[in-house]
Amino acid sequence: MKLGYFAPMPPAATGVAQYAAVLLKQFEKRFEIVSSADANLYQVGNNGLHWEIYSQAIAKPGVVLLHDACLHHLLLGQLTREQYIEEFVYNYGEWFRQTAERYWEGRGMSGADTRYFERPMLKRLCEGARLVVVHNRAAEAAVLSHAPGVKVAVLPHLFEAPRDHFYREVDEYREQVLGVPRSECLFAVLGHLRESKRLDAVLRAFEALGGQGLRVRLLVQGDFVGPDLERALGDRLKAEWIVRRGYLSEEEWWMQAHALDVGINLRWPLAGESSGIATRLMGIGKPVIVTRSLETEDLPEVACVKVDPGLAEEEELERFVAWLALNVEARRAVGRHAAIHTQQWHGVERVGALLGDWVEAEFDAGGRAGLS
Repeated sequence: MKLGYFAPMPPAATGVAQYAAVLLKQFEKRFEIVSSADANLYQVGNNGLHWEIYSQAIAKPGVVLLHDACLHHLLLGQLTREQYIEEFVYNYGEWFRQTAERYWEGRGMSGADTRYFERPMLKRLCEGARLVVVHNRAAEAAVLSHAPGVKVAVLPHLFEAPRDHFYREVDEYREQVLGVPRSECLFAVLGHLRESKRLDAVLRAFEALGGQGLRVRLLVQGDFVGPDLERALGDRLKAEWIVRRGYLSEEEWWMQAHALDVGINLRWPLAGESSGIATRLMGIGKPVIVTRSLETEDLPEVACVKVDPGLAEEEELERFVAWLALNVEARRAVGRHAAIHTQQWHGVERVGALLGDWVEAEFDAGGRAGLS
């Protein structure tokens, strides 16, 4: 079967590109991958790298793998004022025209304002798709609220184990490159740094713990998506207990992942996304602190640490950071369960086979087979 495969690919600075490259290796064993075909798979996320793919998926509908169940920011970055207002009205009705005008005027705060996440603007992409594939139930609900008649399938985020050499010389890398001895517990916030990753709240939690004598460090790795947040947090990121790193190659990213002790992967406002970074860390046996939500509902309680969003967030985060920093056995236990769960349910062969079956079913005999 010939399959058109549309996704940003490495070295594009997005987690979707890494995902797409790993999935492509699985699909090349099963499909003849071509530049365009009657059967097309489109991978779409919420930034400008996906604009051409988004446009083609509308022009020639196929199967859409939706990595972010909010496309509002993608559209804000690509449309003119008039186009944006019309797109908003298309999604939510003429009676929201003035609302769209206010959203456009306030777009500078869209990265942290929950209103933009509550209006995912998915209708045009999803309503014509043969099948929309998402990574969690929150994303499924968002799609169906915009396109009630569309067929939706929930696919676990994929995990591909890194090559063995990433396990070597980790202690040396940790001490010489990161400057963190084994006697200290290294927490980390990784990936593109935007308001929804709650870095401000994470910093406040660590600052509050500073007087308790905990031997902890915080690694902040990745580039800021916009200058405003970077300016706002700049001085605080110079604290002696923070290790700051920018965008890394794939190889060094994995070395770094093996060197840290605990990942912090909070999200608010929520956008229906499942974190590839959290999946990677859990797959190699690292405990990860996540936001309790419908997006993380399928993660077992024993395989991660869940923090409630809202008023309780910082207090719970402080408590869990202290608990994990002081309790090596707790870190190991959560990490073991994380690895077992991720390798069982998110393994790349399993995920690739599931998606491959769904793609074939949609395009065989005109899609009459449907999902099995």
